[in-house]
Amino acid sequence: MAYISTGVNQPGIVELLRYKPSTGNALLNLANTLLIETSPLSSGERELIASYVSYLNECEFCHLSHTAAANAHFNDHGETVNCVIQNIDTANISDKLKALLRIAAKVQQSGKQVLKTDIEKAFENGASDEEIHDTVLIAAAFCMFNRYVDGLGTTPAKAEEYAEMGKRMTQGYKMQPIT
Repeated sequence: MAYISTGVNQPGIVELLRYKPSTGNALLNLANTLLIETSPLSSGERELIASYVSYLNECEFCHLSHTAAANAHFNDHGETVNCVIQNIDTANISDKLKALLRIAAKVQQSGKQVLKTDIEKAFENGASDEEIHDTVLIAAAFCMFNRYVDGLGTTPAKAEEYAEMGKRMTQGYKMQPIT
Protein backbone atom coordinates (compact mmCIF):
# COMPACT_ATOMS: atom_id res chain seq x y z
CA MET A 1 0.00 0.00 0.00
CA ALA A 2 1.12 3.52 -0.78
CA TYR A 3 2.03 6.18 1.74
CA ILE A 4 -1.40 7.73 1.19
CA SER A 5 -4.71 5.99 1.80
CA THR A 6 -5.97 4.98 -1.65
CA GLY A 7 -8.37 2.21 -0.74
CA VAL A 8 -6.88 0.22 -3.64
CA ASN A 9 -4.93 -2.96 -3.00
CA GLN A 10 -2.88 -3.22 -6.21
CA PRO A 11 0.88 -3.12 -6.80
CA GLY A 12 2.86 -0.18 -8.13
CA ILE A 13 1.30 2.40 -10.36
CA VAL A 14 -1.89 0.36 -10.73
CA GLU A 15 -2.90 1.43 -7.22
CA LEU A 16 -2.38 5.10 -8.10
CA LEU A 17 -4.13 4.89 -11.48
CA ARG A 18 -7.22 3.41 -9.86
CA TYR A 19 -7.10 5.85 -6.93
CA LYS A 20 -7.64 8.94 -9.07
CA PRO A 21 -9.24 8.01 -12.41
CA SER A 22 -8.89 11.48 -13.96
CA THR A 23 -5.10 11.35 -13.76
CA GLY A 24 -5.04 7.57 -14.11
CA ASN A 25 -6.76 7.67 -17.50
CA ALA A 26 -4.50 10.49 -18.72
CA LEU A 27 -1.37 8.58 -17.67
CA LEU A 28 -2.62 5.37 -19.26
CA ASN A 29 -3.32 7.21 -22.51
CA LEU A 30 0.19 8.67 -22.42
CA ALA A 31 1.76 5.25 -21.80
CA ASN A 32 -0.29 3.71 -24.59
CA THR A 33 0.70 6.47 -27.01
CA LEU A 34 4.38 6.19 -26.11
CA LEU A 35 4.71 2.40 -25.95
CA ILE A 36 2.02 0.86 -28.16
CA GLU A 37 0.76 3.25 -30.83
CA THR A 38 2.55 3.88 -34.13
CA SER A 39 6.24 4.71 -33.99
CA PRO A 40 9.24 3.78 -36.13
CA LEU A 41 10.59 2.09 -32.98
CA SER A 42 9.02 -1.27 -32.19
CA SER A 43 7.00 -1.63 -29.02
CA GLY A 44 9.75 -3.93 -27.73
CA GLU A 45 12.38 -1.25 -28.30
CA ARG A 46 10.22 1.35 -26.58
CA GLU A 47 9.60 -0.99 -23.62
CA LEU A 48 13.36 -1.54 -23.45
CA ILE A 49 13.88 2.23 -23.17
CA ALA A 50 11.22 2.41 -20.42
CA SER A 51 12.82 -0.53 -18.59
CA TYR A 52 16.33 0.92 -18.88
CA VAL A 53 15.36 4.38 -17.63
CA SER A 54 13.39 2.81 -14.77
CA TYR A 55 16.46 0.70 -13.91
CA LEU A 56 18.64 3.83 -13.86
CA ASN A 57 16.06 5.53 -11.61
CA GLU A 58 16.04 2.48 -9.32
CA CYS A 59 12.26 2.16 -9.65
CA GLU A 60 11.72 -1.53 -8.97
CA PHE A 61 8.08 -1.79 -10.04
CA CYS A 62 8.49 0.08 -13.33
CA HIS A 63 11.79 -1.60 -14.15
CA LEU A 64 10.46 -5.10 -13.56
CA SER A 65 7.08 -4.55 -15.22
CA HIS A 66 8.54 -2.93 -18.35
CA THR A 67 11.30 -5.52 -18.45
CA ALA A 68 8.56 -8.16 -18.48
CA ALA A 69 6.80 -6.32 -21.33
CA ALA A 70 10.06 -6.03 -23.31
CA ASN A 71 10.73 -9.71 -22.68
CA ALA A 72 7.27 -10.59 -23.99
CA HIS A 73 7.83 -8.50 -27.12
CA PHE A 74 11.32 -9.88 -27.77
CA ASN A 75 10.37 -13.41 -26.70
CA ASP A 76 13.95 -13.97 -25.55
CA HIS A 77 13.54 -14.84 -21.84
CA GLY A 78 15.04 -11.51 -20.79
CA GLU A 79 18.30 -11.79 -22.71
CA THR A 80 18.07 -8.38 -24.40
CA VAL A 81 17.23 -6.42 -21.25
CA ASN A 82 19.82 -8.29 -19.17
CA CYS A 83 22.55 -7.65 -21.74
CA VAL A 84 21.71 -3.94 -21.91
CA ILE A 85 21.77 -3.65 -18.11
CA GLN A 86 25.07 -5.54 -17.83
CA ASN A 87 26.93 -3.75 -20.62
CA ILE A 88 25.23 -1.72 -23.28
CA ASP A 89 28.41 -1.81 -25.42
CA THR A 90 28.33 -5.61 -25.79
CA ALA A 91 24.53 -6.03 -25.85
CA ASN A 92 23.18 -7.82 -28.91
CA ILE A 93 21.23 -4.81 -30.18
CA SER A 94 21.77 -2.47 -33.10
CA ASP A 95 24.21 0.42 -32.88
CA LYS A 96 21.21 2.67 -33.50
CA LEU A 97 19.43 1.34 -30.42
CA LYS A 98 22.63 1.64 -28.37
CA ALA A 99 22.88 5.31 -29.38
CA LEU A 100 19.22 5.88 -28.49
CA LEU A 101 19.63 4.19 -25.10
CA ARG A 102 22.64 6.40 -24.39
CA ILE A 103 20.46 9.43 -25.13
CA ALA A 104 17.76 8.03 -22.84
CA ALA A 105 20.36 7.60 -20.07
CA LYS A 106 21.38 11.22 -20.42
CA VAL A 107 17.75 12.38 -20.33
CA GLN A 108 17.37 10.35 -17.12
CA GLN A 109 20.10 12.52 -15.57
CA SER A 110 18.91 15.81 -17.09
CA GLY A 111 17.69 16.84 -20.49
CA LYS A 112 20.60 19.28 -20.59
CA GLN A 113 23.02 16.32 -20.51
CA VAL A 114 22.01 15.46 -24.09
CA LEU A 115 24.46 17.09 -26.45
CA LYS A 116 24.33 17.72 -30.16
CA THR A 117 27.07 15.09 -30.54
CA ASP A 118 24.76 12.48 -28.95
CA ILE A 119 22.09 13.28 -31.52
CA GLU A 120 24.64 13.24 -34.36
CA LYS A 121 25.85 9.80 -33.19
CA ALA A 122 22.27 8.52 -33.31
CA PHE A 123 21.84 9.93 -36.83
CA GLU A 124 25.14 8.33 -37.90
CA ASN A 125 23.78 4.98 -36.71
CA GLY A 126 20.57 5.33 -38.70
CA ALA A 127 18.15 6.92 -36.22
CA SER A 128 15.48 9.20 -37.61
CA ASP A 129 14.24 12.46 -36.13
CA GLU A 130 11.10 10.68 -34.94
CA GLU A 131 13.04 7.86 -33.27
CA ILE A 132 15.16 10.38 -31.38
CA HIS A 133 12.06 12.37 -30.44
CA ASP A 134 10.26 9.26 -29.19
CA THR A 135 13.31 8.13 -27.20
CA VAL A 136 13.65 11.47 -25.41
CA LEU A 137 9.93 11.62 -24.68
CA ILE A 138 9.79 8.04 -23.35
CA ALA A 139 12.83 8.67 -21.15
CA ALA A 140 11.38 11.91 -19.80
CA ALA A 141 7.96 10.38 -19.21
CA PHE A 142 9.44 7.42 -17.37
CA CYS A 143 11.35 9.71 -15.06
CA MET A 144 7.93 11.13 -14.15
CA PHE A 145 6.27 7.70 -13.86
CA ASN A 146 9.15 6.41 -11.71
CA ARG A 147 9.00 9.37 -9.37
CA TYR A 148 5.21 9.05 -9.11
CA VAL A 149 5.44 5.36 -8.16
CA ASP A 150 8.32 5.76 -5.71
CA GLY A 151 7.32 9.16 -4.37
CA LEU A 152 4.06 7.73 -3.07
CA GLY A 153 5.71 4.57 -1.77
CA THR A 154 3.79 2.00 -3.76
CA THR A 155 4.40 -1.69 -3.25
CA PRO A 156 6.11 -3.73 -5.98
CA ALA A 157 4.30 -6.77 -7.33
CA LYS A 158 5.29 -10.31 -6.35
CA ALA A 159 8.15 -11.62 -8.50
CA GLU A 160 5.95 -14.27 -10.08
CA GLU A 161 3.38 -11.68 -11.19
CA TYR A 162 5.60 -9.70 -13.56
CA ALA A 163 5.69 -12.12 -16.51
CA GLU A 164 1.90 -12.18 -16.82
CA MET A 165 1.78 -8.42 -16.26
CA GLY A 166 4.27 -7.93 -19.09
CA LYS A 167 2.15 -10.03 -21.46
CA ARG A 168 -0.91 -7.91 -20.65
CA MET A 169 1.07 -4.71 -21.17
CA THR A 170 1.95 -5.76 -24.72
CA GLN A 171 -1.76 -5.55 -25.51
CA GLY A 172 -2.01 -1.91 -24.51
CA TYR A 173 -2.30 0.42 -21.57
CA LYS A 174 -6.01 0.59 -21.09
CA MET A 175 -7.40 -0.68 -17.80
CA GLN A 176 -11.07 -1.35 -17.56
CA PRO A 177 -12.87 0.09 -15.82
CA ILE A 178 -11.41 3.25 -14.33
CA THR A 179 -14.40 5.40 -13.49
